Amino acid sequence: MYHLSMAKTLIREETLELHGHCVSYRIAGEGPAIMLIHGVAGSSQQWEPVMRLLARDFTVLAPDLLGHGRSAKPRGDYSLGAYAAGLRDLTVALGLDSVTVAGHSLGGGIALQFAYQFPERAERLVLVSSGGLGREVHFLLRAATLPGSELVLPLISNDQVLGAGTAVSGFLGRLGLRTGPDIAEFARGYATLADADSRRAFLHTLRAVIDHGGQRVNATDRLYLAEDMPSLIVWGRRDPIIPVRHAGTANRGMPGSRLEVFDDAGHFPQLDEPDRFAEALSEFIDTSEPAHADAAQMRERLTQQA
Repeated sequence: MYHLSMAKTLIREETLELHGHCVSYRIAGEGPAIMLIHGVAGSSQQWEPVMRLLARDFTVLAPDLLGHGRSAKPRGDYSLGAYAAGLRDLTVALGLDSVTVAGHSLGGGIALQFAYQFPERAERLVLVSSGGLGREVHFLLRAATLPGSELVLPLISNDQVLGAGTAVSGFLGRLGLRTGPDIAEFARGYATLADADSRRAFLHTLRAVIDHGGQRVNATDRLYLAEDMPSLIVWGRRDPIIPVRHAGTANRGMPGSRLEVFDDAGHFPQLDEPDRFAEALSEFIDTSEPAHADAAQMRERLTQQA
């Protein structure tokens, strides 16, 4: 069993320049590599409790996606494909030939895209409260994609509004978010939007995957391609952002995948129960063999579907 109090691992915060843009990342440990991808308006900081646990046995990499955290926020492409390509370039630059790729929320969609675009670099796939598996998503995110949200976001992310912590918590609670990581991380995410560059990147990212009706990017028609990739799906049963039934969709669509539902967790199971999350991920890696990309096998699958 993992215990946070026992974890003394040093997590290094480093940066490098890729394609002229600063990329910030956290890295710790030694061993087989795991890449942890955060969600929209998040940062690598969300993975720190889990990193401290996993770093005893693995090299754990958690980047700040472009437009997020301490990474650059350029005018550019914030599509899933662009994020996946950027993470491929980061792993190449850091000398990581292949990784177990794990993504939370938007990061789950990026992890799916990474495994699809670069199967030779993905040993295993881990989806955590992942986007891209169905239309439903909390209306707070849908509302942020509407015309005119550029004018509203600066008002709700300013210091005076966010400084009224009780009022913000009460408002988010009425929207169905649970006390704890759900509210804390959403409030932290919206606080970053006071910066104009962060706000622009947030809107470009969100509008690439969500519209007023819900999620507009759906990977379920390609999940069959992951049949030979060891896959773990982790979800909080009380997730108010993306319903837990999407976990079942992924589990059915990827034969042989493993499903872990945390009954008392919300949208951030890795923060609600970091010990359990780290233990499940570690056991999954220890009891599965890395995938090996096979072009002939993929060609056969693709032609069977044609």
